[in-house]
Amino acid sequence: MLKNIPLKNPKPNGTECIDILMGRAQSNRTPLVEYIVDDVVMKPIVTGLLGRKWIDMKLDRDSQQAYLDNFIEFWYRMGYDFVRFEEPLPFPNARIVAKDTGADKAKDRFWVDLHQGAIMNWQDFENYPWPKIEEMDFFRFEYINGHLPEGMGFITCHGAGIFEHLSQLMSYEQLSFALYDQPDLVRAVADSVGERLLKFYEHLLDLDRVIAIFQGDDMGFRTGTLIAPDDLRKYILPWHKKFAALVHQRQRPYFLHSCGNLEAIMEDLIADVAIDGKHSYEDVIIPVHEFQQRYGDRIAVLGGLDINILTEATPDQVREKTRFLIETCGTRGRYAVGSGNSIPSYIPAANYLAMVDEAVSIGR
Repeated sequence: MLKNIPLKNPKPNGTECIDILMGRAQSNRTPLVEYIVDDVVMKPIVTGLLGRKWIDMKLDRDSQQAYLDNFIEFWYRMGYDFVRFEEPLPFPNARIVAKDTGADKAKDRFWVDLHQGAIMNWQDFENYPWPKIEEMDFFRFEYINGHLPEGMGFITCHGAGIFEHLSQLMSYEQLSFALYDQPDLVRAVADSVGERLLKFYEHLLDLDRVIAIFQGDDMGFRTGTLIAPDDLRKYILPWHKKFAALVHQRQRPYFLHSCGNLEAIMEDLIADVAIDGKHSYEDVIIPVHEFQQRYGDRIAVLGGLDINILTEATPDQVREKTRFLIETCGTRGRYAVGSGNSIPSYIPAANYLAMVDEAVSIGR
């Protein structure tokens, strides 16, 4: 049974949330954090618990505004201190399409082709339709920024990171070959993406309600990084360092979501890139409370409730794990509780609600 969610009288405090995560404020509450909540999970909550009409996001302004109104209300009533939203520049790439086998079987899922990329050689690079920042429509970012309830902050980013775009544009297989056979092409693709993302962030940081940049860039898998650590240091991390420096110049923190085992580059991320917080954890790699013991005195630790638990456990078991994280990580400080990765369509809404309800019940 839900105790507090949805909140009747939310009192978000985005500034305090960031101060807690940055170690600037002591508090007896543990903030909530989330990276993405899939529409499949959000829709029954918006319609069933919040009593609102669901509107799908389409190309026309009216549907976009209606969708974003629900989106903002969802984050507000679930007890978050912020809304997190992302959207990418259009980087066309080769994709594989299949029907969702989860909760929404009418929905398509997309996978990047691992074998064939849009850029395989220098001719592809020259002919590629590189997006122009001046053609990007920032309406959705601007609408959220202008319609937040009092006290809420806006946490945002570009919809994918440098390595993700590099491995998608070239394909993971061809990138692996090119790192040895065409390193100059790898550099050119990475830099072309990075230059555009840097300009993208200049736009986002002009929005007055933005309290943090929370960039995603999956660079690892269960036992290591997806390419050699030295190659990440050569082509990828310098761009994250530039993003972090720009964000820090605007007096905001730079948080990183990156899946997989990043132990080989964690010192680079903290000491050189200067990330302010890390997100995405799997218990089979390193449980979040152990990660916090190792690095929590230097950066904020975000989320960590393992996706397998959120997917397969009972709501009571989810509550028990949520309490454990708050009582361990939360009491140490610089921590926000949430999923270990995100809330995809296959996580039962009841389990997601158990997590946020328990967090709000303990933390407020």
